[in-house]
Amino acid sequence: MSEAGIDEAGIEEAGIVIVGAGQGGFQAAASLREAGYEGRVVLVGEEPGLPYQRPPLSKAYMKGDAGIEQIELRPAAFFADHRIELVNARATAIDRAARRLLLEGGARLPYAHLILATGARNRPLPVPGHDLAGVFYLRTRADANALKGRLDAARRVVVIGAGFIGLEFAAVARALGHAVTVIEAAARPLGRAVSPEMSAFFAQAHAAMGTTLLLGAGVVALKGEGGHVTAVETNDGAVHPADFVLVGIGVVPNVELAAEAGLEVANGIVVDAHLATRDPAISALGDAVAYPSRFAGGAVRLESVQNAVDQARSLAHRLTGKLSPSGEPAPFDAVPWFWSDQADLKLQMVGLAAPTDDAVLRGDPASRRFSVFRFRDGVLTAIESVNRPADHMLGRRLLAGTPAITPGQAADESFELKSLLAR
Repeated sequence: MSEAGIDEAGIEEAGIVIVGAGQGGFQAAASLREAGYEGRVVLVGEEPGLPYQRPPLSKAYMKGDAGIEQIELRPAAFFADHRIELVNARATAIDRAARRLLLEGGARLPYAHLILATGARNRPLPVPGHDLAGVFYLRTRADANALKGRLDAARRVVVIGAGFIGLEFAAVARALGHAVTVIEAAARPLGRAVSPEMSAFFAQAHAAMGTTLLLGAGVVALKGEGGHVTAVETNDGAVHPADFVLVGIGVVPNVELAAEAGLEVANGIVVDAHLATRDPAISALGDAVAYPSRFAGGAVRLESVQNAVDQARSLAHRLTGKLSPSGEPAPFDAVPWFWSDQADLKLQMVGLAAPTDDAVLRGDPASRRFSVFRFRDGVLTAIESVNRPADHMLGRRLLAGTPAITPGQAADESFELKSLLAR
């Protein structure tokens, strides 16, 4: 890992510089080598240490089932063997005219091509008391380590936000024996991501775990004593005691570097179907990117490990001249899919549904193995599955083409879904 102070005399060879050493940035570097790129590859990340996976932070890493070595994407030898230079520094500006990336401390990195994989950061909670000790967010390894240090002594945990991070952490905290209250401003958990039917299932599942789930409840203040949080006040006047608080109310894309360089930004760094910005020397991928998607019917920004990985591979192919059968670079068109592990429940989602899409149930939720198929005007748009991986895998194959499945077939457990793949 290089230090932030870089001897510019030693870096005059311009290659591909990647800003962001998360899953997408790492995959871009690895895929460039896999695709045969022989030039210089520099991976710039703010966090110390080797690139690592974020999803386990709220689950296996938090529980102690996985250590740092298990969540690192690759050991140090991989980067040396593949000639991927790791630079631990914060990128502060892009000099597009000179094709140089400016780093904190004054160092400059020349680039032939720049990839922005800047990711996202936690959305802050804008209420009085937000800066009290004992108020945590969970995005980085440092966040996870700080939380783990509090879990042993805590008895009462309040989670603000019933999204994936909040519910995953709530399940871990309950398994460790803590009293857990989840406060969600929306009318249902996971409301932005899944159908009402799936939301209802997870609300019941967490209640069965012993979690108190408060829906439609806004947080108005965090209370404290001696500078440490002691309770959360909601808009109905109730006060919920807390030994610590985890805030998980979404993320904000890191677009500032791109915006200050004059690149187009609209709910993310705007790219075309090839993940290119308007500057031919700059591309972007991952959580910070708004890209055109046929699954969304327009521009969309997805916060997903698999989306970042798929985009990184697609971009590496374009930058190394890999062409589609038509002789042109292939546009990015991967099927979006996501997952979440909550206690013994594995939720897998594929496709993108609108809130008004119809929902068709396949299987019995009481069995804790079922799927919800989503349809728009009779056409499959997404599948949400709990502990039913075969339905998820079939959905990924169906949605990659023109899905030939009807709502009636989806609802009929006796209908063999695999038969659709032979058509």
